[in-house]
Amino acid sequence: MNAVFDFSAASVAALALADASRALDEDIGTGDLTAGLVDPEARSHARILAREAAVICGRPWVEAAMLRLDPQARLVWHVADGQRCSANQGIVEITGQSRALLSAERTLLNFLQLLSAVASQTAAYVQAVQAVPGNRAKIIDTRKTLPGLRLAQKYAVRCGGGSNHRIGLYDAVLIKENHIAAASGIAAVLQRAAQVASQAVFVEIEVETLAQLQEALDAGAKMILLDNMDLAQLREAVRITAGRAILEVSGGVGLDTVAGIAATGVDRISIGALTKDIKAVDFSMRFQQL
Repeated sequence: MNAVFDFSAASVAALALADASRALDEDIGTGDLTAGLVDPEARSHARILAREAAVICGRPWVEAAMLRLDPQARLVWHVADGQRCSANQGIVEITGQSRALLSAERTLLNFLQLLSAVASQTAAYVQAVQAVPGNRAKIIDTRKTLPGLRLAQKYAVRCGGGSNHRIGLYDAVLIKENHIAAASGIAAVLQRAAQVASQAVFVEIEVETLAQLQEALDAGAKMILLDNMDLAQLREAVRITAGRAILEVSGGVGLDTVAGIAATGVDRISIGALTKDIKAVDFSMRFQQL
């Protein structure tokens, strides 16, 4: 992949198809032995319920999984991606071949429960900072994603109202402490980064102290990651920077601390917990034979 993923409807649909096809192949293998007990001509109507309040995400993956096994299946959605649902609310109704519904059930529910969890977690953080007077901080994701499902999870972050950091190592420069050590210091590594800047969406450098912040500013840094600083240090960092660079906070961010961090005046707050520390949303599917 050599370009930033654009998250257009067509791109997301293609992504969902690839993800769902891989998941179905993993699950079904040489054939669904249990679904094979059902009459191949039988048709059913199924309804997916959310057992808890959530922000819904995963429609393209649900549709891709179902339509791959039954291209004639009909799906009627009652809650769109990015919308909130209440407990026990119907999310989508599916009519199609009984065997296909049975074989796709776990795969499509897995995608729906994971991506809705990410969207719901993100929405909680976004809501927390929106309550801060004068807040300008965006909630940003990280690369702490499930292997193979990064783009799906980053789509879910967007559905929850958050923003995406870099997609991977190929589309932006993020200089961390080990890069600084390996490249002989902040000024030296930023100078080298300038040589590849045209290939990147952005160049960002991580600092752990206010002295390093000043060094990065003096070296011309335009985007700086403040790692594990307390609120007093963050406020001082904002004062020192005075708008010369975009300031991002990382480390020690939770729902109980994010509002205070946003109130310091930083521009971005990146949170690994959006995609890493999540609890699946509870969904169930109920069948009715036609």
